Amino acid sequence: MDVPSPEFVGLLLFFLAGVALVIWCVELFIEAITQSAVSLGVSGFFLAVVLAGVDLENAILGVTAAFVDLPDLALGTVFGESLFVLAVAVGVAGLFVPFRMDVPSIYLLLLALVPLPAFALSLDGSLEWADGAILTALFVPVLAGIYWRERRSETTYLLAGEVEEVVDLESGGATPTDAGGRPEANGGAYAGDRRGGLDDGVDFDLDLDLDEFVPSLEGRSGRFCLGVAVLATVGMTVGSGMTVVSAEGIFRTLGITGLAFGATVLSFIASIEELALTVEPVRRGRPHLAVGNVVGSTAFYVTANVGIVALLRPVDTTGAVMTVHWPFFAASLLVVGAMLARGRVTRLGGATLLAMYVAYWIVNYA
Repeated sequence: MDVPSPEFVGLLLFFLAGVALVIWCVELFIEAITQSAVSLGVSGFFLAVVLAGVDLENAILGVTAAFVDLPDLALGTVFGESLFVLAVAVGVAGLFVPFRMDVPSIYLLLLALVPLPAFALSLDGSLEWADGAILTALFVPVLAGIYWRERRSETTYLLAGEVEEVVDLESGGATPTDAGGRPEANGGAYAGDRRGGLDDGVDFDLDLDLDEFVPSLEGRSGRFCLGVAVLATVGMTVGSGMTVVSAEGIFRTLGITGLAFGATVLSFIASIEELALTVEPVRRGRPHLAVGNVVGSTAFYVTANVGIVALLRPVDTTGAVMTVHWPFFAASLLVVGAMLARGRVTRLGGATLLAMYVAYWIVNYA
């Protein structure tokens, strides 16, 4: 057996450092997003959609690939990361920490409808500059609609007061109750055990807790906490970038190259923060943040992200795009949407999503 070279060991250490940075920044992000929502009176769900959903890492990957005249690779990262969020992030959350929550119908409708413009524009065999402009611009009203709904609705999905109630739920606190002693159901953020509890049997637990290393933001102003959340998002992007750079070197050293690397492995590595951003909030009793990340990420990927790529280079949408990528995306979205509509993200659903993701990889390399 060959001894790993110092260069390979250095790449591996750099990769692990990137993973650690991502996880720490996720913990800091959750703390900051909660405190800023409390102080500013802004929906934590909306902040999660904006700060977690807008995936700068994937956007940077797409822009870089398009600039070097690899638009197919860029489109591959869009589908790859979309599938990762839906199938892996939600799948792992369901498998390890199944949970209950009530998601408003408007957000379920948004998940179902937001991919349709990109799919419709892809039917003619390509995404051109005009298509990219339409898709990029579409992301703005999507965000505006979520903000308007959260600010104007009498049954706001996540009230600032509800966020305040979970600030102290860092170590398994009780589920908030209403005046009658019943579990609080407004928004569904706490409609279930904070570690899942939907299924009997083995208690799966992802021990990613780094609370002792995360500074407390209690008592800080809303603007300060929001600034920390933005910095944490930047840190997640930097950490994810570290993993991408080092992982690419690792896999090249091992002899894995080609378009398949960009569409599967590169997307997988670049999406590490998406896994933590979905599983950790659920594990810590804040599933609204996880759903906000899923909604925001999905909307961003199929509007602004693919739109920016098409703005830079025409994208071919024939062949595997229609026969492999769109069908797997649609199937994953259907499973996730069905579970959220039922208000139950279960281990069976999680296992189904993960199996679909494995099949996606197999089909890509077949």
